[in-house]
Amino acid sequence: MKTLTEYLWFNTKNKKEFINLTPKIEGLVIKSGIKEGLCLVNAMHITASVFINDDERGLFGDFDEWLEKLAPHNYEGRYKHNLTGEDNADAHLKRTIMGREVVVAVTKNKLDLGPWEQIFYGEFDGQRKKRVLVKIIGD
Repeated sequence: MKTLTEYLWFNTKNKKEFINLTPKIEGLVIKSGIKEGLCLVNAMHITASVFINDDERGLFGDFDEWLEKLAPHNYEGRYKHNLTGEDNADAHLKRTIMGREVVVAVTKNKLDLGPWEQIFYGEFDGQRKKRVLVKIIGD
């Protein structure tokens, strides 16, 4: 069994961003040398997300609008978490909604994604250094 562990580091310019990780992850799968196995991509911060969806800019506007309705940043001081001196309760909730990680099959040394599927990093409390774990295992 072969394994590869890599960390991707992010320090976004904006508080909220969506970044397509697919090309970088595809390169790591090739680097791993595995033909068959699994690839885990995991946001290692509680205000960031990793998820799979379509790479369509309108969709990201929809995500942003939808998430803001579900967990608005400005919630009139009603987030208990923000009473501790933090101001990012909404980012924790958005991360919970969008997910922590994805696991993708590797088949014939390639990510086995559906026709429109891409892997994304979602940042909800950016402008500081954060990391994503990529763990690839297989033969």
